[in-house]
Amino acid sequence: MNAGTILVADDDAAIRTVLNQALGRAGYLVRTTGNAATLWRWASAGEGDLVVTDVIMPDENAFDMIPRLKKVRPDLPIIVMSAQNTLMTAITAAERGAYEYLPKPFDLNELTTVVQRALQTKAKKQVSNTVERDEDLPLVGRSPAMQEIYRVIARLMQTDLTVIIGGESGTGKELVARALHDFGKRRNRPFVAVSMAAIPREMIESELFGHERGAFPGATARSPGKFEQADGGTLFLDEVGDMPMEAQTRLLRVLQEGEFTPVGGRQAIKANVRIVAATHRDLRQLIHQGLFREDLFFRLNVVPMRLPPLRDRLEDIPDLVRHFLKLAEREGMPQKTVDPGALEALRHYRWPGNVRELENVVRRLVALHSDTTIKAEMVEAEVREQAVLETATGKESDEPLSAIVERYLVSQVQKMSGRLPQPGLYERTLREVERPLISMCLGLTGGNQIKAAEILGVNRNTLRAKIRSLDIPLLRGFK
Repeated sequence: MNAGTILVADDDAAIRTVLNQALGRAGYLVRTTGNAATLWRWASAGEGDLVVTDVIMPDENAFDMIPRLKKVRPDLPIIVMSAQNTLMTAITAAERGAYEYLPKPFDLNELTTVVQRALQTKAKKQVSNTVERDEDLPLVGRSPAMQEIYRVIARLMQTDLTVIIGGESGTGKELVARALHDFGKRRNRPFVAVSMAAIPREMIESELFGHERGAFPGATARSPGKFEQADGGTLFLDEVGDMPMEAQTRLLRVLQEGEFTPVGGRQAIKANVRIVAATHRDLRQLIHQGLFREDLFFRLNVVPMRLPPLRDRLEDIPDLVRHFLKLAEREGMPQKTVDPGALEALRHYRWPGNVRELENVVRRLVALHSDTTIKAEMVEAEVREQAVLETATGKESDEPLSAIVERYLVSQVQKMSGRLPQPGLYERTLREVERPLISMCLGLTGGNQIKAAEILGVNRNTLRAKIRSLDIPLLRGFK
C-alpha cells in the first residue's frame, strides 16, 4: 500500500539511492532528482506529499526555493538536509518554513520517523526574520551534540515556553538563552539577565520584583525590578539553584498567577515575560536536600536543555578557535592564524572550564605572543601552565557523580524519544570518573607515568592502556 509520495532532491547520487531504498522499504513511493529545477517543477505542479531536499544544490539553494514552494503549496511538509551544520542552518530552515532540519550524516530510522510524523501533521507556519552571517552567531560548533541544541532552539524560538538550561560552568548557557530571545518573537523587546549567585541573598527579591520608596532602610525612591525591565521580552535567571527559599516562593507565585508585587508595594503588576533559567547544579539533588522547591522545579522544567561540556565535542574546537580569533581582531587585537599542530594540541586538553576557558586561552595566546601564527609549542606551554595551576588549587570538575549519571541518562532518553537508554551507563560513568582522576595524577607528577601509577595503585602497563583508551593527552615536555 502506498503511504505517500516523497520527492527527494540531492546532487549526490549515493544519497539519493540510499534514501530511495530506505523510504521505499517504509512503504513510500519515491521520486528522486539531482537538481532544484526538477524538484520545483514536480512540487509546483502538485506532485508529492512531502519533500526531502539538500540545502546546497547545483542550480539553486533550497532555502531560496522553499518560500516559493510554501507560497504555492503552504501545506507541503519540507525536510531539509545539510552538511553546513551550524545554528544558522537550523534557524534558517525553521524561518523559511521547513518542517524539520536534519544535519548530515543522519540516521535513516530518524529520517523515516520524521517523514511519518510530518505526513500526519500540517507543515509549520512560515516565519520570516533577517538572516545573520554564521560568523556573527552566538553559538559555534558542528558536532552532533550542538546539532541537537540548534534543532531544539529552532523549535522553541516561536514559543513562550519556559526553558531551563543545565550544564557545567562555561558551556554557554547565557548564549543559548540569548539565541532563544534574539531569534524568537520577543526579539524586539528587552533581554534582561540576572545571576542569582551575584546578588546578596537579602537583595534578590528587590532585584527581581523591584521595591517602593521606604520599603526598607535606604530605599529612598521607587526602583523597578528585573521583571519590569524585561516587560514584553525575556528574563534570564542564571544560577537559579542559588536562589533563597523566600525568593523561590515569590517566583513560583509569579509563574502561577502571572503577576507580582514590588517589595513594600500593594499594587500587583502584570508579568509579561518569557522565563529562561539556567543552573550548573543538580536541582533534583537540591530538592532532596530541602534547598529547592519541587513545585518551582516543575514550573521551570517545562523544556529542559543540557549543554554538552567541551570535552564531549572536541571536534568543535577548530571552529571555536577561529571564532574567538575573529572576535579578538574586531576588538583591536593583532590578527593571528593558528596552525594544525596547535589545533591538535588544543584538542588534547580536557578543558575543565569548557568554552569559556578556551576563549580565555585563545585571547592570551593572541595578546602575549608576537608571532602571527599560533603554534603547537605555544599552546602546550599555555595549557601545561593552566593544568599545573588547577592541580595546585585543587580545581577539578565541579560536576558531582550524580549529575554525570543524570546527564547521561537524560541525553540518552532524549535521543531515544522517551524510551529507555541503550546499555552502556556503567562504562560511560567509569570513563567520566577515570579520565579526570588519571589526568590529575599525571598533573601532580609532571607527567611521570611511573609515579602516577604508584599513586593510583596500578601497574604502569595498566595506566598506559587507560591513557590510550581514554585519550588522555601527554604534552611534549612531560616525562
